[in-house]
This record gives sequence, structure tokens and C-alpha cells, in this order.
Amino acid sequence: KRTCVKECKNTGVIGSNIISHCQSQENDSTSAGSSWYTQEPLYMQWKHQSCMSDCRYYCMIRREEERQLGGLSPVKYHGKWPFKRVSVFQEPLSAALSALNLLTHFIGWLSFFLQVNYRLPLRPQTKRTYYEYTGLWHIYAILSLNAWFWSTIFHTRDIDLTEKLDYSSAVAQLGYSLILTLLRTFNVKDEAGRVMFAAPILAFVTTHILYLNFYELDYGWNMKVCVAMGVVHIVAWTTWAVVTHHPSRFKVWIVIFGGALAMLLEVYDFPPYKGYADAHSLWHASTIPLTYLWWTFVRDDAEFRTSTLVKKAK
Repeated sequence: KRTCVKECKNTGVIGSNIISHCQSQENDSTSAGSSWYTQEPLYMQWKHQSCMSDCRYYCMIRREEERQLGGLSPVKYHGKWPFKRVSVFQEPLSAALSALNLLTHFIGWLSFFLQVNYRLPLRPQTKRTYYEYTGLWHIYAILSLNAWFWSTIFHTRDIDLTEKLDYSSAVAQLGYSLILTLLRTFNVKDEAGRVMFAAPILAFVTTHILYLNFYELDYGWNMKVCVAMGVVHIVAWTTWAVVTHHPSRFKVWIVIFGGALAMLLEVYDFPPYKGYADAHSLWHASTIPLTYLWWTFVRDDAEFRTSTLVKKAK
């Protein structure tokens, strides 16, 4: 494969594919010191894959076709499965499903926002919501939207920067979700108690993100950290669902069970079917209905807590 990439970079031709931006590679050696106006615009860099990226892709596809003819199963290249591109989308299915997750979170958050601010009663003195976790769910929504936005970008264009932004955003969202999970399941309402729960988790998550970005992007270690946080999530909500008499606890059970099954897709990796659908893309697909159901639980929880507090106030 290295010989293939080298030849491709020198000639700009691989099989029937002609890579135009490889045929001007003699300019690359001087591009670093050339004037700013001779550099390729950023949007062009985004749209057209770099020479190295394109050569790696076409060599990988050719190598995989040869392996397939020999009856061999796909292998990973540079730690990634061989995916078939569609236009600028390097992993089209994962990119599309990430965008759908983003949309589902936005619709869920919008319906929650409208419910707590306009449909449910507000505290007469402060005009703030009765629900004690309103602000926390807003932060959760913002971090979730950010995580799925960068997931969409990363699966569209896999470069070092988008990879780090995707991983960092996902860890931040998962870490914050863990804080919110513990605060809600333990029913922590006072500020001092919330700080006590949040501080160590925030410190750990921040350290982990800095480690991934500035020391080593260790996929194995990151997977262990994310699975560990996921397990704590599941244990906390399962315990809460067993103990509580909340009217919507069955929704929590469905999300817990579905989330646990979905997490297995992240752990159990398999090559992409027909070059498009791998375990990770199926995980993206499974989170869409779970996200929708989760936001209906959040709305139910806001309504349940509000009605309880209004009755107490009376």
C-alpha cells in the first residue's frame, strides 16, 4: 500500500482515478514559504481532499478489492475501517445519522423549553420555573447539540482537528450527563451539594480532555473512560427507577435497556457492510429513538415535579 500511495502522489493517477491536486505537488515544497494569496482557500481545502488523503483512500479501495477477490475480510487502515465515500462525505451514513441526532436533540430541547416557560405555571414572585433542574437540562441540551454537531463534521471530514473536537465534545457531554444524572437521581437541590457532586467529575473530565488533545489521543483509554461513565449512568438510573414511584419511570427503563444494548455496538466493532454500515453507525441510529424518548421523560419529569411543588405551595 505504501508503494501505491508513493506512486499516486508522484503521478496523480491511480487506476482510472485522476487526482488533480496531486499533479501540482511540485508547488507544495514551496507553499509553506509562499505568499498568503497563493495558498488554497480553506473552503477549497475542505471540499477537495488533500493529495495524501485521496491517495490513501484510492489505494485502500484498490487493496480491499484485491483482498475481496482473494476471499479475505476487510482490515483497518490507520486505525479506521475502509468506508466508501459519497461526494465529500467520508462516512456518509454516520454523518447523516449524527445530523439526525442533532435534530432530535434540538426538537426535544425546544419542546422542553416551551413547556417549562409557557405551558407550566411559574413561581409568582420570581417568574422562574418550579422545576429545580431546568437550567441543568438547558446546559445538557447545549452540550449535546455541540457533540452531535462535531460528530457530523468529523464523519464528513476526518482530519486531526475534527477528530479531536468530536472526541472532546463527546467526553464533555458524557461527563456533564453523569453530573446531571447523579444530581437528579439523588435529588440534590441545594447549591453546596451540587458543587460537591460536580467538582470531582468536572476535574476528571477536564483532565481527560486535555490528555486526549495535548498528550495522546489514546482510543483504547478513551473507550474505557466513556464505558465506565456509561456504566455509572446505567447503575444510577436503574437504582432510581427501582426505588421511585415516578409515573414515567417505564421510559427510563426503556432508555436504560436500549442504551445498554447500544453501548455494546460501541464495544463490539465489526467492518462496514457494503462499505457503509459499521457498528458505530448502527450506534448512531439506535440513539435517535432513545433521544426522542429521553426528552419526553424530561418533559414528564418537569410536569411531575411542578405539580408536586404547586400542591405543596397551596
